[in-house]
Amino acid sequence: MQLIKRPRRLRTNDVIRSMVRENHLMVTDLIYPMFVTYGEDKKIEISSMPGIYQYSLDTFLVALKEVVNLKVPAVLLFGIPEIKDEIGSGAYDEQGIVQQAVRLAKQHFPDLYIITDVCLCEFTSHGHCGLVEDGIILNDATVDILAKVAVSQVKAGADMVAPSDMMDGRVSGIREVLDFVGFCHIPIMSYAAKYASGFYGPFREAAGSAPQFGDRRTYQMDPANGDEALREVALDVEEGADIIIVKPAMAYGDLIYRTKQSFGLPVAAYNVSGEYAMVKAASAQGWIDEERIVMETLLGMKRAGADLLITYHALDVARWLDSNN
Repeated sequence: MQLIKRPRRLRTNDVIRSMVRENHLMVTDLIYPMFVTYGEDKKIEISSMPGIYQYSLDTFLVALKEVVNLKVPAVLLFGIPEIKDEIGSGAYDEQGIVQQAVRLAKQHFPDLYIITDVCLCEFTSHGHCGLVEDGIILNDATVDILAKVAVSQVKAGADMVAPSDMMDGRVSGIREVLDFVGFCHIPIMSYAAKYASGFYGPFREAAGSAPQFGDRRTYQMDPANGDEALREVALDVEEGADIIIVKPAMAYGDLIYRTKQSFGLPVAAYNVSGEYAMVKAASAQGWIDEERIVMETLLGMKRAGADLLITYHALDVARWLDSNN
């Protein structure tokens, strides 16, 4: 008699399912993106991202207390300046909004891991991620500015820098300058596989960073390309990247998998603003179970190979994990 194979034996109840579970979500996987701005007593909800806010420094400090209480280990900071200019000088100003936020966070919560976004789009009047001349985004001149931004953020107390601009050679440019000024211990988390995606719309509202002309397709990647992403990752690894970001995440699980399999470095999946907004909108209509969908989505990113999850859902996930435990 031929025996029937019965995989269902290991699905019989919660105990055995949990014992054989291959992937797990943990609060230590999470990185929470936050937006800081000037002023006082500001907590401005992003209309397309319910539950996500622009914080002035006083309310930012209150919000950080919740992050720490929920044991979320790291935040990724974005700044919205008072004044923008052609070269994004507020990004490397020692008294810039990000630099002030980093110092404040480290003063009150020294064990919270602070990652800073290194880019110019929030700080330039034209909204592009690099310097512009005659309508062309300049590469090498932008890399020099980005290195200044990274140094200023690390001097303020940042634990890690995350260049998101997609200029060629920016990882080596930042690494060289950080090492030269004595910050060889500071890791770089590179947005190596970053696509010109339609999933970023809500972020541009949150950061006030929509381009004033054209688009970002001359520096962010074509969503149709996968091999190109692996070449980009290889360059950033060679230049000294310590962690690789794949952005967006939901439609790019193949790139998360391929990056992890090819390079073995820690991989961060960026669960971006549009992905967050779609879940929130469907949940508000009662069409989906928000907790179940979010946990399933993030588990899918882990299953694909992500080690870290940059997600606007981080605080909710931390609460759900605590409740379920």
